[in-house]
Amino acid sequence: MARAERVEPAAGTEPAAARVRAHPSPALRRRRRGRALLYVAAVLLSLWVLVPTYLITVTAFTPRRAIFDFPKPVVPRQVSAETVSFFAHSSGVLAALVTSVVVALITLAISTTLGAPAGYALARYAFRGKSAYRLAILSTRAFPIVILAIPLAVTFITWGIYDTLLGVSLMHTALALPFTVLVTSSIFVTVPRELEEAARTLGCTPLGAFVRVVLPLALPGLAAAGIFTWELSWNEVFAATILTLDHPTLPALVISTLQGASLPFRFAAAWFMLAPALAGIFLIRRYLLGLWGRVGQ
Repeated sequence: MARAERVEPAAGTEPAAARVRAHPSPALRRRRRGRALLYVAAVLLSLWVLVPTYLITVTAFTPRRAIFDFPKPVVPRQVSAETVSFFAHSSGVLAALVTSVVVALITLAISTTLGAPAGYALARYAFRGKSAYRLAILSTRAFPIVILAIPLAVTFITWGIYDTLLGVSLMHTALALPFTVLVTSSIFVTVPRELEEAARTLGCTPLGAFVRVVLPLALPGLAAAGIFTWELSWNEVFAATILTLDHPTLPALVISTLQGASLPFRFAAAWFMLAPALAGIFLIRRYLLGLWGRVGQ
């Protein structure tokens, strides 16, 4: 058999990929630079969120005698739950925690129940004044709640829902509902109308097509709206302060009782408020990413 000979490329005829790697085009350099800047911005934003969270957690679980030591080690040498336990067993804390969780769940349920159908109507139907309606929904957030404090308190007292879970939940729903409507409408727009029409031609009712086709594809967006609603209700303090007296939420209790508290006690309160919020985010986020992966398959 004839032996195959290796043919060397002639000078100046190196592969195009090698030439591109050696001398990238200006457009490629701009894309690489933009990607690098995006990564740097993502890292800085992550540090902006994670560093305070880490410092709050470390300080909350640092023994009181070591909390003012300087310089502080990055990894704490001593861990103690004494301050957090003391705060958790303080008067009214556990009751306020339960109140915050219940109010957030009620707000989430009402906002989703009312906001999802409204978002679907905005996404699917054309009607006169649609753009004005969107603007009107968003403009409700333009009014500072401070100027509504006294009228809200008087109205809630008249209705008999002042200092109740329902009263605070309705107020939080009013704050979260505009964004829930707009977010869900944007999600429903991305669901192809043809899929819904195909389901209806195969015998589904309009409600059946929505439940079987549209809703599974829109669930990631609803979960994202749920994250926002949960965080808004959990962190909201002003309305909860003016609309509660004997049954405050946890943020309202912290604001009213920690003005003269010691620094370790404040860090324990901050961690106690931070931990359930992060737990809610990670639970919904895990569900959200699972749905996105399922849809992308």
